[in-house]
Amino acid sequence: MSLSAELLWVERKCASRRLRSIESMRPFAMIEQKLGYRFKDPVLLETALTHSSHANEFQRGSNERLEFLGDAFLGSVVSRLLYEKFPSLSEGGLSRARSRVVSGSSFAECARGLGLGGHLRLGKGEERSGGREKDSVLADAFEALMGAVYLDAGYEKAFGIAGGLLEETLGKGDFSPDPKTLLQEVCREMFGREPRYATVGEEGPPHRKRFAVEVSVSPGVSGEGRGGSRKAAERAAAENALGKLGR
Repeated sequence: MSLSAELLWVERKCASRRLRSIESMRPFAMIEQKLGYRFKDPVLLETALTHSSHANEFQRGSNERLEFLGDAFLGSVVSRLLYEKFPSLSEGGLSRARSRVVSGSSFAECARGLGLGGHLRLGKGEERSGGREKDSVLADAFEALMGAVYLDAGYEKAFGIAGGLLEETLGKGDFSPDPKTLLQEVCREMFGREPRYATVGEEGPPHRKRFAVEVSVSPGVSGEGRGGSRKAAERAAAENALGKLGR
């Protein structure tokens, strides 16, 4: 090997070691890789993954304030995405859809997809109680992480990251209202009143009762339904009424 080639090899070797040394100083590099975003301020990321139980033991900041910010940010992200993706949903439909997406279980699944559980900084008690798998802890960490991304990257960049993470949830969501809710909206719109449900019959033994329900929509318009519970019978009655109203 010539001297110049040997020097080049040594230089590349040193550069590789320096790069590994720098990366070792970023303990959450895997999270950044999955996010597709490198934090300008890594302390924000570290704080987002620090549970209050760990913060109390080591007298350091927890992720609670970032969680508060992330919750508000994600609410705005989901609202905008739903508005753009589902132009046929009414205001009530958009509100119901948002409440399904902005939920602990939904955010916990996003946290699992990013592998946050293995990177959380937990106190000893929370660690022993299985905190790394708790939906509540994971959902809070996801909200805090999105709050940290928002502060570090700005709204539009953070919107793109959060939207990408929530895309699967939005794609598989069934945001159509249940028949009773839809009938309620239709009645308010068409007649300015609420539908009225009444149980008109019961039959069968206590362990296998069948209920008959009638829903009054407007003078001359009603729906009937039967089911193994009052709730099921009311749902069937609402579906019957909606059919008569052409909905």
